[in-house]
Amino acid sequence: MKRLKIYLDATIPNYVFNPHTPEKQKFAKMLFDEINKGNFEAYISKIVIDEISAAPESKQSQMAKLLGDIPVLDITDECNKLAQEYITRGIIPPEYKNDALHIAIATFYNIDALISYNFEHIVKLKTIREVSGTNIAKGYKIIDLVIPEEVLSE
Repeated sequence: MKRLKIYLDATIPNYVFNPHTPEKQKFAKMLFDEINKGNFEAYISKIVIDEISAAPESKQSQMAKLLGDIPVLDITDECNKLAQEYITRGIIPPEYKNDALHIAIATFYNIDALISYNFEHIVKLKTIREVSGTNIAKGYKIIDLVIPEEVLSE
């Protein structure tokens, strides 16, 4: 069976080290366990690395170590254009361009699912529906915007 290609935004490694949300922490850890077993083909982007670099130093190094050898996808001109399309259509607010870029990068590289705990702009019904419509209109496939629990239960 084909391994699911997943893109992780910065919320996922962040929750591995967040004891204040034990349920999310548990599932984020489980996801990394499955990635390390080779059950998922995981990817991140430079945006994830940049966002992690804004964390406190102790947490920053832990998250960087956790991400280890996960391939880093380039941000192409096409990714920037697609992210701008999400913003122009009002799907993602302009001040949250990185959220639009996460979705655009995962879409451009034909990733199956973007895994996030960002309920404000990514894992949200309005976003899911409108990103799907935009992707179809622009010739891309629909991408699943989900939380770790949803891919772990497959």
